[in-house]
Amino acid sequence: MLNVEDWAEIRRLHRAEGVPIKEIARRLGVARNTVRRALASDEPPKYTRAPKGSVVDSFEPRIRVLLAEWPRMPAPVVAERIGWPYSLSPLKRRLALIRPEYVGIDPVDRVVYEPGEVTQCDLWFPETPVPVAAGVERVLPVLVMALGYSRFLSAVMIPSRRAGDILAGMWLLISALGAVTRTLVWDRESAIGGTGRLTAPTAAFAGTLATRVRLAPPRDPEFKGVVERNNGYLETSFLPGRYFTSPADFNAQLGDWLTGAANTRTVRSIGGRPVDRLATDRAAMLPLPPLAPATGLTSRVRLGRDYYVRVDAVDYSVDPHAIGRFIDVTATLDTVTVRCDGQPVAEHPRSLAPHAVITDPAHAATARAMRQALAADRQARQTARRHADGHLVPLRALPDYDALYGVDFDPTPTPPASVNPAGTGPTDEETAL
Repeated sequence: MLNVEDWAEIRRLHRAEGVPIKEIARRLGVARNTVRRALASDEPPKYTRAPKGSVVDSFEPRIRVLLAEWPRMPAPVVAERIGWPYSLSPLKRRLALIRPEYVGIDPVDRVVYEPGEVTQCDLWFPETPVPVAAGVERVLPVLVMALGYSRFLSAVMIPSRRAGDILAGMWLLISALGAVTRTLVWDRESAIGGTGRLTAPTAAFAGTLATRVRLAPPRDPEFKGVVERNNGYLETSFLPGRYFTSPADFNAQLGDWLTGAANTRTVRSIGGRPVDRLATDRAAMLPLPPLAPATGLTSRVRLGRDYYVRVDAVDYSVDPHAIGRFIDVTATLDTVTVRCDGQPVAEHPRSLAPHAVITDPAHAATARAMRQALAADRQARQTARRHADGHLVPLRALPDYDALYGVDFDPTPTPPASVNPAGTGPTDEETAL
């Protein structure tokens, strides 16, 4: 086979110096037909190995029959259906080549975000558990929001992935920005829109802010790729080497890191720093409403005799005077408040330790005093009775009545103590009874 150096020399001698083909063949010791082929070729010669074939070749017709009916059939199922006797690697390579013929190719356009247009939202679950009580650690969700235009990143750890807590975290981050974009993008988080439609709390939240919550298509993480990449950035750049003493400590460290590192770095996709583009982004956003939207966990229940109310698997004490009455419970990210007829009857810092019991000493003392007063009242009722005119009537012992009517359960006869000596009837005391 003619090498690249000889090919280049043949073309130089013939085209630059005008050397005839016969002379070129003599000088280089090659055949004249080889010289002619080199002159006719516009590309340098290269060695191409003849295809040897693959073990998949004989199975390909049966593979195509399956893909024609089930284009997305997984490779292990295809192997089972065709009786594949080898490892899956060559089969997977062939499926990667021929499957697009049946599934089709879905190209994705490059998205350019305008200022104030969109915020992408997601929940990130850090691998490091956070202490929430003495000897209790939990993996809590972190709400992450990334602005599309400026790539400005904000995040906060929240108590749970319930709708009230997620919306409370969103309002906390949005109010810190002082404005809201025209669209908030979410995946199909169950508390936001797991069925493909917005939940009632989410729709009310969006209506109050006059914005729109858009749900990503199912199984399409690239739809909100900005925040997905930021989740990975948090996992690899913020979390390693850090220790946390509480969710508040986590949020404090996260806030410092976002301010000093994440939003001051140069982002290659925008060619600048998020903090430098934030002003332009904020200027195009919608202003916040005069009234804050409804967020947090809310419920209305009738308080039972144990004077405790449950919020997110934690029991909180309530003033026992509200027992039997309806109470309104509101849980923010850090506080649990209980009201009865508009009046506060309990307020506790929110606990994130599951199955904890939070008791206000004042509530316990009130309950103890109420029990003592009730016990004293019952004792008083048992020891005295009153006639209709109000005077007290003492209670007599039952043996007195046995003696009065001559009923004797004791084999030893005893004279009745309270019988009229004349035996003509009851005494004045029994008449009064």
